[in-house]
Amino acid sequence: MTVTSVMNTSSRAGLVLSVAGLLLLGATGAGQAAPTVPEHAVIVCDSASFYANYDSSSGPAGLKRVLPRGDKVGHTRGAHPVHNGWAATFDFGPNDWGYVRQECLGGFGSW
Repeated sequence: MTVTSVMNTSSRAGLVLSVAGLLLLGATGAGQAAPTVPEHAVIVCDSASFYANYDSSSGPAGLKRVLPRGDKVGHTRGAHPVHNGWAATFDFGPNDWGYVRQECLGGFGSW
């Protein structure tokens, strides 16, 4: 075996390892987008039930609390899910996620 063929074999092996490393990084989420920060909004209904989950077969589940009119919440239209009118919403008071009726969200960007 000549020095040239050893170098070519080493170069090829290095290239294969480099490509494998890049593919592994992509598969582990290194290229995934960051989570979307909730857009500022407020509750515009007199009161809005705030549920822990939404089940597609039975609807909202696990009432956490009732949010009053003017409560500061977050929901990014087009980025956070809405299921049958129930919008994934972030309550900035205790800093937790839940579901609230989409029509109770308004005043986007008002604070």
